[in-house]
Amino acid sequence: MSDTLHIATRKGLFTYTRNGSGWAHTRTAFLGDPVVNVVTDPRDGTMVAALKHGHFGPKMHRSTDAGRTWHEIATPEYPPIPEGQEPYLNPMSNKPIPWKLVMVWVLAIDPKHKGGLWAGTLPGGLFHSKDHGETWELNRPLWDRPERAKWFGGGYDEAGIHSVLTDPDRPDYVAVGISCGGMWVSHDHGATWARKTAGMIANYMPPDQQEDGDIQDPHILTACRSDPDTIWTQHHAGIFVTRNAGERWDQVHEAGPSTFGFACAVHPQDADTAWFVPAMSDEKRVPVDGKVVVTRTRDGGKSFDVLTDGLPQDNAHDLVFRHALALGGDGNTLAMGSTTGSVWTSADQGDSWQHLSAHLPPVYAVRFG
Repeated sequence: MSDTLHIATRKGLFTYTRNGSGWAHTRTAFLGDPVVNVVTDPRDGTMVAALKHGHFGPKMHRSTDAGRTWHEIATPEYPPIPEGQEPYLNPMSNKPIPWKLVMVWVLAIDPKHKGGLWAGTLPGGLFHSKDHGETWELNRPLWDRPERAKWFGGGYDEAGIHSVLTDPDRPDYVAVGISCGGMWVSHDHGATWARKTAGMIANYMPPDQQEDGDIQDPHILTACRSDPDTIWTQHHAGIFVTRNAGERWDQVHEAGPSTFGFACAVHPQDADTAWFVPAMSDEKRVPVDGKVVVTRTRDGGKSFDVLTDGLPQDNAHDLVFRHALALGGDGNTLAMGSTTGSVWTSADQGDSWQHLSAHLPPVYAVRFG
């Protein structure tokens, strides 16, 4: 069951627990501080949260009592630029790409190590910890790829790793999603990497560059738990799905009001069932026609349901960020939060929605505990 819900916002981390058919607020942590993301290790219940203070920069915290108390832990740190090495230049701004942590964007459990964690960051670095975040090490094989010189930012100035996929049955497998840099896969726990973007199309680039794998902008990568080679992505250019771990991606051309958006969730046992939250593209980034909807496919993208019951259908301006749609392990319970501080939950795969709150700060991430 999915009985605990953690909501990371611009002004704190809010935890709710299931209360009969609804949800009740149980605690708040880091009130007033921006919480970018949070992860719970299912092996021992340890929680790790990533914060992004303005003046004080990124901070990391850990809890071993279900979020009742927290203490600060190490923050990933980039090593100095090697002597004599010229820094890469951002291909958009022509400014040096920083060797400095801007933000920890995503956290993921590493099944190979007890206490293992992966952290995807801006400016496009992947860090690993073997001790629940007490220490971190930059994955140099990915950071040192020469293709990184072509990566650039999507919503941020710098490229960033927003998705980390792992598989308990293949503990050496790890895949990352980069905006803008495509998907990269390792089968040896990060020792070597290969780009997997064939079939993705960057329609925001000139025609002769649209198939360039190093400039693809997947907004999120989400894999089916029981079929991890099936991965869905909400890409800047639309919805794509791969059945072979990225060897080839197929585009979905029609999906309700829009194929543009940021969030995606995939059913843990049915790789053909996935959910998306559409929006107007590019600089608009608001719901189409002022209506918040969720789209769902149950046949691998051939057709989509447009789910509206319980969602605002008039003058709504809610955008759902890439980490702000979550699906519980039961495959039925959904939760999503918006940039206007609204949170909705569904107990029936999105057929109907209940308004959990309309007064939270802007929501960055939603996670079941």
